[in-house]
Amino acid sequence: MNRFLPIIACSIVGFSAPAKSSDIGGSFVDHFDQFDSKRWYISDGWTNGAHQNCMWSKHQIKMQDGAVHLGFSEQKIKDLEYACAEIQTRQKFGYGTYEARLKTPTGSGLNAAFFTYIGYPSKEPHDEIDFEFLLKDTREVQLNSYVNGVGGNEKMVPLLEKSNHAFSDYAFTWEPKRLRFYVNGKLMHTIDDPSKVPDQPSKIFFSLWSTGTLTDWLGPFQPPSSPIFFEIQRLAYTKLGEACQFEDSLACQ
Repeated sequence: MNRFLPIIACSIVGFSAPAKSSDIGGSFVDHFDQFDSKRWYISDGWTNGAHQNCMWSKHQIKMQDGAVHLGFSEQKIKDLEYACAEIQTRQKFGYGTYEARLKTPTGSGLNAAFFTYIGYPSKEPHDEIDFEFLLKDTREVQLNSYVNGVGGNEKMVPLLEKSNHAFSDYAFTWEPKRLRFYVNGKLMHTIDDPSKVPDQPSKIFFSLWSTGTLTDWLGPFQPPSSPIFFEIQRLAYTKLGEACQFEDSLACQ
């Protein structure tokens, strides 16, 4: 994420799905033909801090048209006027290839994210790898990594097609001492400074949320005129060294 991540991460603290330190997952492909509650945990009934002006709601998770939809809409919950959505894996995953086929919505003051995270809930250092879609401008995506709570590795990369126009493939390969980020199979960024490459197995997250305060990062909040959705058609994790699981996977290269 950006410099606000420590605030956001602190609020994730008490609300991650429980997992044992030995609960490390293996390779899988999820086509979201149905929602696998054994794999995915739905955030519900809290926020990630005062910066967030929407409430996580399980009712914003829907299965439709061969994708999981993470919604955002006007819906009063407790003292907030909007409902938003987040899912996270119950297991943690280590080195390997992470691939998501997704399409974002658009809107100022909104964030859609595909990322890995581990930290205080598991009594482990804060490590993170991010695709952050700053929905004020869907012509680019922000990449980042955190190691033991230290970030500052943000890089904005341009997209050939706006992230809200069509489904595209976003992926990263995570190896000891190296991270590589891809969009539609094209290498967009490499981090090969070992001090900036996480080494803690982490959970996989997708989220869609809004803010009324982080305007320098996400822009001023402009409420959508109707419900919007962050759509994910596929998520694949291929453990480092294992065979690729579908045609055109980066792990096949």
